[in-house]
Amino acid sequence: MSLDWCPGIREACAHWRDAPMLQQTFEALERTLDQDNDACIDCSKTVVEVVCQTIVTSFHSQQNPLRPLQETPTLSDWLSAAIKALKLGDVRDDKFKKLVSSHHKLADALNDLRNKAGPASHGKDPYLERLALHHQRSAVLAADAIVAFLHKAYLDAQLDPASSREPWERFEAENAQIDAQIGLEVDLADDEPPTLRFLLPGGDELPIKIEVSRLLYLLDRGAYVEALNAARGHPVPMEEQNEEQGGA
Repeated sequence: MSLDWCPGIREACAHWRDAPMLQQTFEALERTLDQDNDACIDCSKTVVEVVCQTIVTSFHSQQNPLRPLQETPTLSDWLSAAIKALKLGDVRDDKFKKLVSSHHKLADALNDLRNKAGPASHGKDPYLERLALHHQRSAVLAADAIVAFLHKAYLDAQLDPASSREPWERFEAENAQIDAQIGLEVDLADDEPPTLRFLLPGGDELPIKIEVSRLLYLLDRGAYVEALNAARGHPVPMEEQNEEQGGA
């Protein structure tokens, strides 16, 4: 087998490419698929669980707690939390509720198969026969169906920009509104960092004081390195040297 059997998992993992543990699990799944190894069952279950945790983390807050309260949450617990985070259980349509319920049943079946036959999570009888290929396929297809369902719902969900880990591009509509309505001025002072003054509708202002080095480091590492190279060889002002020595 190959990743062609799980396009939903492949797409979700490409979307969350900055999640190290998810990527590591995805790589393990790819290796076990290439090797026709029964451990692909363990990896399939783990991918589902990590995707659920990724979604829950995106919406969890003190005001809206979503993480399972169990000391060791099960796959079903994480799936329930992800469905709650995406508000998929709020849809009143009975057919859609049955669809959501079917994904719960898939997750339970996948978890049971992993517990019974997955070689990577629990020690098994060393002389136990390997599973047939269709068992592996069933696990991978079940995991892919769950991940694809959750990921598509996540892409349609309204995220909170205050806590989201999504990139700037994810908030296209919000970005356009800010760019159209908010102005920007820069106040420079010799003895302090520049102040970015954002001009809000109605005459209010939102001032943010930030060092040039910090701004470059956060926004463009290439520009930061270029600026650093250009600055090297030029003397640091005496006042800044004194401040650095005094703070050491």
